[in-house]
Amino acid sequence: MTNNQFDYIIVGAGSAGSVLANRLSSDPANKVCLLEAGPHDNSLLVSCPMGVVALMNTKKRNWSFNSKPQPTQNGREIFNPRGKTLGGSSSINAMVYIRGHKWDYDHWASLGNAGWSYEEVLPYFRSTQNQERGESKYHGVGGGLNVANGRSEHPIGKAFVEAGKQAGYPYNDDFNGAEQEGIGAYQATQINGERCSAARGFLRPVMDRPNLTVITDARAQRVLFEGKRAIGIEVLINKQPQRLYSNKELILSGGAFNSPQLLLLSGVGPKDELTKHNIKQQHELPGVGQNLQEHVDVVTVVKSRSSGPFSAHPSAWLYATKELWRYITQRKGFFTTNIVETGGFIKSSKDQAIPDLQLQFTPMTMDDHGRTLSFMFKLGLSLHNCLLRPKSRGSVTLASNDPNADPLIDLNMLSHPDDMATMIKAVRISQNLLAQPAVKQWNSEGIFPRNDQKSDEEIAEFLREKANHVYHPVGTCKMGNDPLAVVDDRLRVQGLDGLRVVDASIMPTLIGGNTNAPAIMIGAKAADMILADNNKDSGKRSKDLSESLSGSLSAKKTGSLESSPVESQEIA
Repeated sequence: MTNNQFDYIIVGAGSAGSVLANRLSSDPANKVCLLEAGPHDNSLLVSCPMGVVALMNTKKRNWSFNSKPQPTQNGREIFNPRGKTLGGSSSINAMVYIRGHKWDYDHWASLGNAGWSYEEVLPYFRSTQNQERGESKYHGVGGGLNVANGRSEHPIGKAFVEAGKQAGYPYNDDFNGAEQEGIGAYQATQINGERCSAARGFLRPVMDRPNLTVITDARAQRVLFEGKRAIGIEVLINKQPQRLYSNKELILSGGAFNSPQLLLLSGVGPKDELTKHNIKQQHELPGVGQNLQEHVDVVTVVKSRSSGPFSAHPSAWLYATKELWRYITQRKGFFTTNIVETGGFIKSSKDQAIPDLQLQFTPMTMDDHGRTLSFMFKLGLSLHNCLLRPKSRGSVTLASNDPNADPLIDLNMLSHPDDMATMIKAVRISQNLLAQPAVKQWNSEGIFPRNDQKSDEEIAEFLREKANHVYHPVGTCKMGNDPLAVVDDRLRVQGLDGLRVVDASIMPTLIGGNTNAPAIMIGAKAADMILADNNKDSGKRSKDLSESLSGSLSAKKTGSLESSPVESQEIA
C-alpha cells in the first residue's frame, strides 16, 4: 500500500483505540488507520492469564516507564508498566473487570461535562460487554469484551472472602451492579480461560475490513498542523520516517503518559515547558500533562504457616506441571488465574458516603510489582489496598525534545496529608483482615510492614518506603471547561480543529476502581460523537492534500489476528 491519506488516524491501539478502530471502520466509507508503537500481540504471555507475571519483567510489550525520583516516597523511582502492543495495557493487565462507582460519572457531569453521567455512560458499558452471566439492567451481551467468572477459584481466595465477612463487611457478588460495596470474587476479561484484551475483542473480528489499516512498530513523533488544524502525524514505521494525513480527524489514544507527551512534542501545551526543550509553540494549553492521578496502593504481606499459597518453591513444581497440562487441555486451573481473584470495595471509616478503598487479594508473596523474584519462592499472602480517589496530583512533562525518549513522570503520590492519613488506616484494615480466623492458618508473621512497625509514624514511614500504585494513571488531558482542561466534553482538543484525545487521560477525576473497562467505554462513546460530528459537518470543505504528501507507507496491514493454538504462539 502506498497511499498515506486516511479519513481517521488513531494513534495507539490500546483499550480505547481498539474500540475506535472497530466502530469508526464499521462504515465502509471511512478509511481508518490504527497505529501501534509496539509489536503484534501474538504471544503466549498475552493470551495465557498467568503470563501477566512475566509481562512485568519484559520490555518487548511493556513500556516499563519509571517515574522521576519521588520526594514523597524516599526518593524512589516508581515503576509504571504500560502495554506496548495491540490491545495496549489490556494485553498486559490483571484483567479485573470493574467500572467504578455511579457517583464517579455523575461527578464528571456535575463538573460541566454534558453526556457523561452514569445513566448516560451505562449503555456504552453494556454495548461493549459480553457478560457470561447473561443480560440485565447493568450488563450486556454480544459486545466484544467477554466478561467471565474466574476458572481458577483458589481456595485461599474463597477463604479471604469469608475473612471479609468475619471482619464485618458485606458480601457482594457483582461489583458492577446495583451496589459496589462489599467483598467477593472479581470477574475477569477472559474467554475460555484466555485473556480477552481489547485487541482480541474489538480488532480481531474486523481485521479483514478493506477500509481498516493497522500498523505495528509505528512510533509517533509529532502531530502535523496547518494553522490550528491537525492534518496528520509524523511517525517512524519500522524505524523509517513517514507522514500520514487525516482528512477528517486525528485521534490520540496513547494513554495518560503518551498522549500528553505527544501533544507537548507537537507544540501543544504551556509555553514555559515547550521553550525549555526548544519546541516551537503551536497552541497554548496549560493543562497538558497536568492533573495526573493514580491509585496509591500498599501491599500488606505475611508469611504462611503452611502450604497452599502460590509459589515458585520446588515443592510446588509438581502441582504447577499438572496445572499446566490442565490449562493446555481444559483451559482451567492455576494458569487461568489473574492473580487477584478476590477482593472488594470498603470504606476507610463509617463517615464515608461510598467506598474509598479497594482490596485485591493475592495468595502469594509480592514485592515491587512482582519483580522481586526471590519473593516468588516464599509462601505467604499479599493484600493490596488502594485509595480510590486520592487528592494528590502529579504531572507528565518532557525529559527532552526527543520523541523516542520516555516522558518525565512525577506521580507525586502521598503528597496530600489526607491521602497519607487514609493509607495509614488502610494498612491497619489489611492487617485486621489477614488476622481473621478464615485465613489465620496462612499468617505467621508480617513481612510488610514488619511486626515492629506499629505506630502511625512507623506505618507512615513504611508507606514512604513501600507504597506503590495499581496501574491506573489518568487525568493528564482532562475533560472540562476550566483553565486546565485539555479537551471539551466531546473530547476535542480545546482551541484546535481535527484533533481529539480518546483514552483514560481525559478523565477529570480518577474513578473508584480499575480503569480498563472505563477506557473501553470512553472509546465507544467517543466513536459515536466522532461519527455524529463528522456527519453533521460533512458539507464542510475537504481539502485535497495529495500534492503536498511526501513519502509512502512502508508497512502494510499487520494481517489477521485469528486466535492460534498455544503451541504456535511466540513466548515473548
